[in-house]
Amino acid sequence: MDDVFRALADPTRRALLDELHADDGQSLSALEARLPMTRFGVMKHLKVLEEAGLITTRRHGREKLHFLNAVPIRLIHDRWVSKYAESWAAGLTGLKRHLEEALMEKVFEIYIKTTPERLWEAITDPEMRATYTFGVAVRSDWTNGSRFEGAHPAGGLILAGENLEVDPPRRLVQSFEAQWSDDVRAEGTSRVTWEIEPVGDSCRLTVIHDQLREGANAQVYGGWPQILSGLKTLVETGETLTTPGSLMYATS
Repeated sequence: MDDVFRALADPTRRALLDELHADDGQSLSALEARLPMTRFGVMKHLKVLEEAGLITTRRHGREKLHFLNAVPIRLIHDRWVSKYAESWAAGLTGLKRHLEEALMEKVFEIYIKTTPERLWEAITDPEMRATYTFGVAVRSDWTNGSRFEGAHPAGGLILAGENLEVDPPRRLVQSFEAQWSDDVRAEGTSRVTWEIEPVGDSCRLTVIHDQLREGANAQVYGGWPQILSGLKTLVETGETLTTPGSLMYATS
């Protein structure tokens, strides 16, 4: 968390985040053209942001693209700021929503101290899943081409889709159909990819939610920072993380 605050303290790095907020998924060359500094200077600032987890990168062909990662901001809200100032927490939640709106592709990254097998279990076991997805238990036989459905005890079917690629404990690609309201149902089908990479005694989990229409309803993808924060807490501590989502749906 110190790395996050340190990264945000520099105005140039904040400017880079602003540029990615305005147009997510930019190359180094595109970012360099927007800032009055050398290519090497931009690279140094991007490295600090990436090491802090505030951005993540993906290769598209020969280009390396940079994306905002809202998870660290969510962690600041849930685990630190909210202990001292509720108004600050509310402001950060609003910032998270602001950063995530109207994007074709969202990339989220988090590090969890666990094994790939244990993390895969937490993603695919319905009881564990319900613990950090606001009570929604996702059930499937987890085979290629199979159907999955997520239901809430009080609300019926919440989400559904098809398992497009199942490669435990490394990769899970799914079509995604939000079902909890008419507004999100109207968005149609998008895609969610879970990628698990071991890093020493931990795992890097990357969740990519793409194939979203530009201007898609933010409810479809906006819950990922809370979900991944809850997943990290459950796997590392066995405890349930209280988030705005869990409070909203706990008694619904």
